Order: sequence, then C-alpha cells, then structure tokens
Amino acid sequence: MNAPPRHPRLFRDRDADIGALRGKSIAILGYGLLGQPLALNLRDSLGGAAIGCSIIVGSEDDASSEKARADGFEVLPLADAAARADIALMLLPDEVQPERMPAIGARLRPGSTLLFASGYALAYGLVTPPDGVDVVLFAPRMGGEAIRQRSVDGRGYMAYLGVERDSSSEAWPRLLALASAAGSLKHGALEMTARQEVLLDLYVEQAFGPWLGAAILSAFHVGMEAGLPPLGLLMELYLSGEMSETFAQMARDGFLPSTLTHGYAAAFGGMTRSLSIDREQMGDQMRGILKEIESGAFADALQDEHRSGYPCRPFLDTVVGDDDIISRTEQDYRQM
Repeated sequence: MNAPPRHPRLFRDRDADIGALRGKSIAILGYGLLGQPLALNLRDSLGGAAIGCSIIVGSEDDASSEKARADGFEVLPLADAAARADIALMLLPDEVQPERMPAIGARLRPGSTLLFASGYALAYGLVTPPDGVDVVLFAPRMGGEAIRQRSVDGRGYMAYLGVERDSSSEAWPRLLALASAAGSLKHGALEMTARQEVLLDLYVEQAFGPWLGAAILSAFHVGMEAGLPPLGLLMELYLSGEMSETFAQMARDGFLPSTLTHGYAAAFGGMTRSLSIDREQMGDQMRGILKEIESGAFADALQDEHRSGYPCRPFLDTVVGDDDIISRTEQDYRQM
C-alpha cells in the first residue's frame, strides 16, 4: 500500500523568535505591491528599541521612491541598499529580477540573507545568487492591501516558506523571524521549495483563472441575451459579495461541505449541471498548461515579452478598460 503524501510543515508564531533579527539591517528592494505593505509591517514589528532593526528601501523608480519617502523610509539605489543589508528582500517584478540581480548580488555581504517573494527567478535559473549568501523564500498568498490590513487587524495571512541555501546555518531562524514580523505566522505558513511555489502559483493562475473568468463573462452575456438585467447578473456573479463569501466558506468548512449551506435548490442544481460539463476536455487543457509551465516555456515567453518592451500591454490595457457594459454597470452601481 502506498504511503499517504507527507504534508508540508506548517509554521506558526510559536516557531519563531524575532530576536534572531535584533539589530539587523533589512533592505526592501522594490517598493511596489508587496514592498510597501511588507516594509510597513516589518517597521511596526522590528523598528522599536527592543529589536532595533533598520528598514531601508532600495528603489530606482521615481514614483515608488517618492511613495517610500512619504512613508518615512530612507531610499537608496538598489545596489547601495543591498550593500547595507543583513537581509535583502527581492521584491522587484519577476521578469525584471534577472537583469538587476548581477549588480545587487555583487554588493551583498557574505553571511547575509537574500529573500525572494516568488520562486520564479530561482526555479527557472534566471538568477544566480552570490556564494556565501543564504537564499530563502517567503511568498505571501495574499495581495498587498490584504497583507497590510490583515496584519493591522492581527489576523495574519498564509505564506510559503523555504530555504534554498543555508550558508550561515542561521537561515531558518532568520526566515521564521522575518515571516513572523511580517505578520504571516499569526495565520500560518507552509514549507515549500521555490520550484513548488512557482508551479503552484502559475498553474492556478493560468489553468483555473481563465476558466473562472470565461465562466463569468459567458454567464453575463448569455443572461443579457435572455433579457436579464445587467446589474442583477453582476450582483449574482460577484458584486453582492456572496461569491467571495462562498470561497471564504470553502476555506472554513471545506469545499464539498460548503455546497450544502446554500439551500437544496442550489446544491441540487449545481450537482446535476456539473455532471454535464466536459471535465476531460478541461483537464486536457490544464495538463497542457502545466506542461508548458514545468518545461519553462511560459518563463521564456514572459522574458521575451519583457525584453521586447511589453508589446502585449496595450492589448491588456484595452481589455481591462472601462468602456464596456460590465464596467459601465459596475460604475452605475457604485454611484448608486
């Protein structure tokens, strides 16, 4: 009989000693969607006299630099911030990291810690951290606004943690201390390698996300064709918050048990209609997507997109513009 799969280790605040960071200098390399909330969380936890950490920001983007200064942080060029860091958080966009890493890595001190918030650049061999430096992963599973708000509220947020290289023999204590100070371990963090993290992240984004988006668009437009009111359709799909609460309920009560909490009509209708969906065709497409992610084909495409100056960006901006029936309906609702 095959043994059941081993679950990843789960870490909580009790596993961490933030004293491991006492007197350390922490550099936030990139002050964007993750950089700002993590910098603020770390300053709240580590900036006092008891721990005495200094939090500095490395940024060469004018808008991000101004935002960091407005938040009260000292701002330096990326490489200069790395040179002062005992712990450097690599928070630049995934596709930008390969071109920035040589200059940053050349300034990191032996025995320091280089932290990645995504396994992308490590897993695909796009960066080579310098010898003698700890390489760790702290990948929050939450958007920036939620990271900050959930930390302020004392709820924490899920993250993935991993040690890719332990040159100092202190990588795990430092990583756990930082994850705790950043607010994650109040909720919990799972042990994960960089490759596992990036495969999970990209697979769910690309194999599940498009199906969900296509289902929302199809349901909306088919309903419109049948004469259903657009605002009512969006209410049922997501505007009321019922759908997001359903996902939260799945997390609390379990995926299958949560289906029984919406009344028998919903459970019966959902069960009978799901049987008619061609899951094999769906699965075939998902397997193809996962194969391209595992092989590095998607990473190659993303790096080509970056090197070419993001030629797909205008199309994406057009797609998510506000001159469409869904966006206009949302705007009308918010004005109401």
